[in-house]
Amino acid sequence: MLKVYGMKICPDTVECCEALTRAGVEYEFLDFAEKTANLKAFLKLRDGSPLFDPVRQEGGIGIPCIQREDGSITFDWEEFM
Repeated sequence: MLKVYGMKICPDTVECCEALTRAGVEYEFLDFAEKTANLKAFLKLRDGSPLFDPVRQEGGIGIPCIQREDGSITFDWEEFM
């Protein structure tokens, strides 16, 4: 199952989750505003992946972040439509 890291107050995260739900894609939403454990898991992904390098350089957070079942990550939630 996909994991979606983000926050309910982020418009991009809301758009992503709504689109995945409409498409019938199963996912687990990990809101790191609600649980510190979710934030720690996200930061571990973020700190260990070069995918986030441009995001960090621009001062961004990098959400929504989707982790595939194989553990790889992407920002392109539209690939699951």
